[in-house]
Amino acid sequence: MSLLSAAIGRIQPSATAAVTRRTAELKAQGRDIIGLGAGEPDFDTPDHVKEAAIAAIRAGQTRYTIVDGTAELKAAIREKFRRDNGLDYGPDEVTANVGGKHTIFNALVATLDPGDEVVIPAPYWVSYPDIVQFCGATPVVVPCPASAGFKLTPEALDAAITPKTKWVILNSPSNPTGAAYSEAELKALANVLLAHPHVFVLADDMYEHIVYDDFRFVSLAAAEPRLFERTLTVNGVSKAYAMTGWRIGFAGGPKRIIAAIAKLQSQSTTNPCAIAQAAATAALSGPQDFLKARARVFQERRDLVVSMLNQCEGLTCLRPEGAFYVYPDCTPLIGRKAPDGREIQTDEDLATWFLDSEGVALVHGGAFGLSPAFRISYATSTDLLEEACRRIQRACAALA
Repeated sequence: MSLLSAAIGRIQPSATAAVTRRTAELKAQGRDIIGLGAGEPDFDTPDHVKEAAIAAIRAGQTRYTIVDGTAELKAAIREKFRRDNGLDYGPDEVTANVGGKHTIFNALVATLDPGDEVVIPAPYWVSYPDIVQFCGATPVVVPCPASAGFKLTPEALDAAITPKTKWVILNSPSNPTGAAYSEAELKALANVLLAHPHVFVLADDMYEHIVYDDFRFVSLAAAEPRLFERTLTVNGVSKAYAMTGWRIGFAGGPKRIIAAIAKLQSQSTTNPCAIAQAAATAALSGPQDFLKARARVFQERRDLVVSMLNQCEGLTCLRPEGAFYVYPDCTPLIGRKAPDGREIQTDEDLATWFLDSEGVALVHGGAFGLSPAFRISYATSTDLLEEACRRIQRACAALA
């Protein structure tokens, strides 16, 4: 009899978390490391949000709450969905959880059985397929190359759906590519989904407020209201409100899924932190004007990084519509040799070369299901980004 479960054997540690941990270890050893691996804004949590948390502590709001969120937080979530997305959920159609990852984990664990399939466009956020495999279900990965703008096409979606398909996961704007679906593109995908009434959609909207140029974000259930009852719309306060450590995610969706999430959560984490819930309530209900200002800063960083990476030997980098990631193709660098004699056989080898030779930490594309490429998070200062890109230019030139 094995001590560890079969379920734990089906998953791998998060690659992004591993890079973050390695970056911290090397810095602690005195290495000059620029970390571009973590998907974490460098902005601070807004002051009014922090003050709400302090007020909650002083008011004694430090006890258990309702398992899936206080009435105040659920009201703020419902209003957020109405205000930002045109989606009207009832009190029993929203849930609050310990971060967006927890929301997705709960939803999939509560609904998947062995034999079920989940369609996942690639490049994908690293946790999607592992959570599906943890459940004993099968991730059906659909490659979405740069030539398609890293987006799922209606034809590819239709070809991936089978009678066993239970979910399709759509992440817009995307981690790791920053690609975002327009309303027209969502409607085209929705037309396919309407022809398959057994399929539900997990719409991961975590980066909705971080979009650029004239792009207009639309959530799937708003683009096609006929999918409202088959869509779980997932979001959180981590990225837009710079609250990664507060660990509050949420979702709106069908009552039976929301109830199942609450049932599962009652036997795992119970309620999210009461103080963090008060802070999240303030974030969703308070001033929103700073969101566009922060997005403008990210846009400037995007333009800088895309420009400098496209000047690198062997790299091609698309300009994303949102989020704070780029996903440059590095195909011409595969097979080359470094000055120390090592051969760059994979994008993971290339990421290791960047770290060893120039002290730049990033995540290889294999972790996201589409190689050869790598992900850079530009959620850090402009000065550091410029220096990091100069180092990447040198590292690439050394492979010429």
